Amino acid sequence: MNKEKRYEIFRRFREDNPHPTTELKFSSPFELLVAVALSAQATDVGVNKATDKLFPVANTPEAIYALGVEGLSHYIKTINFYNTKARNVIAACKMLIDEHGGQVPENRAQLEALPGVGRKTANVILNTAFGHPEMAVDTHIFRVSNRTNVAPGKNVVEVEKKLLKVVPKEFRVDAHHWLILHGRYVCKARKPQCGSCRIEDLCEYRHKTSD
Repeated sequence: MNKEKRYEIFRRFREDNPHPTTELKFSSPFELLVAVALSAQATDVGVNKATDKLFPVANTPEAIYALGVEGLSHYIKTINFYNTKARNVIAACKMLIDEHGGQVPENRAQLEALPGVGRKTANVILNTAFGHPEMAVDTHIFRVSNRTNVAPGKNVVEVEKKLLKVVPKEFRVDAHHWLILHGRYVCKARKPQCGSCRIEDLCEYRHKTSD
C-alpha cells in the first residue's frame, strides 16, 4: 500500500471521528490502568459494569490495596479470570505505592514492571492517559492492519513497529483507536462489512464481501 492511500484512510477516519478514545470508562491514569488490566479476554462493556461499582468505592492504589484480593474480587467476579486479575491489581497497587508515590509512571519500563502489565497495556496507558503516539496492537488492530494491507506483519510487535513507521505523524496519537473501532464494528473477524465500509475503495483486501 502506498503512502497516499494510507494518508487518505486515516484522513477519513479523522473526518468521521475527530476525537476517538477507548470505550473503557476512566477518569484518571490509575483507573485506566485497572480497567485495561481487567479487560484481557473480557469485553469493555463487562469491565465497565464492574468498574462502575468499584471506582465509586475505591479508585486509588491505596484504596484498592486496602480492599485486598478478596475484597477486590467481590467487585470484579463477573469478569473472566477475576481471581488472577485481582491478585495482579493488588500487587500492582503495592508497587505503585511503594515505588511511585501512588502515581502511574509515564515510562514504558516502569509500567511493564507492574504485575499484570505487558507491552500492549503499557502502550494503552502511554497513549490514552498520557498522549504518547503508541500503538496498542490487539486482535482488532492486527486483523485490520493485515487485511487492509495498511501495516502487514506476522505478529503484534511487527504490526506495531510497522504502524509507527507508516502512519502519518499527524494521525499517530489517535490511529490505534480508529483501527480498534473499525475492527470492532466494521472490519469484523468473521464477516467484514465491506459494502458499508468508509475505506472500501482504499482497502487492498482480496476477498471483499457485499453486505
